[in-house]
Amino acid sequence: MSTASRLVVVDYADLASATDLSHQLERAFGGRSTSASSDASPLGIVAIRNVPNFLAAKQRFLPLAHALAHLPPDYLEEKLSDPKSLYNAGWSHGKERLGDEPDFAKASYYFNPLADAPGTAEERERYPASYPCNKWPNEEEVPQLKDFRAAANELGGIMHRVVVLLAKHIDAMANERVDGYTDNLLYDAMRETEKAKGRLLYYYPLEKKEEGNGAEAPKEDSWIGWHNDSGFLTSLAGDMYVDDATGKPLPPSEIDPEAGLYVADRSGESIHVSIPEDAMAVQIGECVQILTGGIVAATPHCVRGPRAGWNPHSTTKVARISHPCFIDAKPTFPLSMPEGCAREEVARAGPGSGRVPPLEERWGGDGQTFGDFLQRTFARYYDWEG
Repeated sequence: MSTASRLVVVDYADLASATDLSHQLERAFGGRSTSASSDASPLGIVAIRNVPNFLAAKQRFLPLAHALAHLPPDYLEEKLSDPKSLYNAGWSHGKERLGDEPDFAKASYYFNPLADAPGTAEERERYPASYPCNKWPNEEEVPQLKDFRAAANELGGIMHRVVVLLAKHIDAMANERVDGYTDNLLYDAMRETEKAKGRLLYYYPLEKKEEGNGAEAPKEDSWIGWHNDSGFLTSLAGDMYVDDATGKPLPPSEIDPEAGLYVADRSGESIHVSIPEDAMAVQIGECVQILTGGIVAATPHCVRGPRAGWNPHSTTKVARISHPCFIDAKPTFPLSMPEGCAREEVARAGPGSGRVPPLEERWGGDGQTFGDFLQRTFARYYDWEG
């Protein structure tokens, strides 16, 4: 079975209706216990087509990443960075780990499309990584980012609304398969939340030592390391490739067909996933794995950079742009598995690949708040003194 045919695609009209999507969602998201042949093992991702206004919003916002990433470094660090939030608002470059080294292969701009100052002042103080205030660029100071804020909020708002609809279908699937699952648990959490984090990503061209020699493949996770998303549901706007010098979109002939998003399917195999240009996609985070008792499992994923010399006729420096939006519950939300589930089974419901930090090292068990879990997870990636 081809990778393209393994990607589960649903239509927005079905998502917005009472259509039963449990079969499609089990094919997309099912945990390790899912009964599927090895060539149909769930990829942990679902694509959604025909989302109203999505494609136009994507085409307005993603190209702005090039102008942002090429602003003066002093401006980015002094005006747009937020160390207090562990760099979960505004600009972040070289603050995360890639293995044991700082990650300079990509830069991120984080924003909340639902609220500029989410939660209460007390909650923002207690959970700085969950409820940071937005740090928008001043569009008068940097006119090349004209309409940046409006475009960011438009796309993030669309992606949030799609996640809310999907959450209702995940609830229905969990209700069928898990005794004691709470009705509308995920739907209510996603609908009521103020915690959403858009992440506009710019992947810089890789240096030759990172690309590999000749047409050899670089390290599998050379653009972003293997990881699980620690939250609830991650919506993806797909990607685009540009000339780093000009910001102009590149034709397919300039793009290494082996570069891009990779996921570990439920058998642990690494699979290259291409999200259709006209579709958004959604991945499962670790918190939903906990809430559903492992019926759905978090998606280990990474991003591979292009091979050096794969196209010997081109001298273009290739950069990649993407935009995930992490939709999560409020930080006081308790992370509890359904009654009767075993913690060890839930924590190990995903692929046993050894590629990502074990969930049980950060999840303290039933009742731990999402905010505490998130702080512990981010400390793992950002606390260089730990």
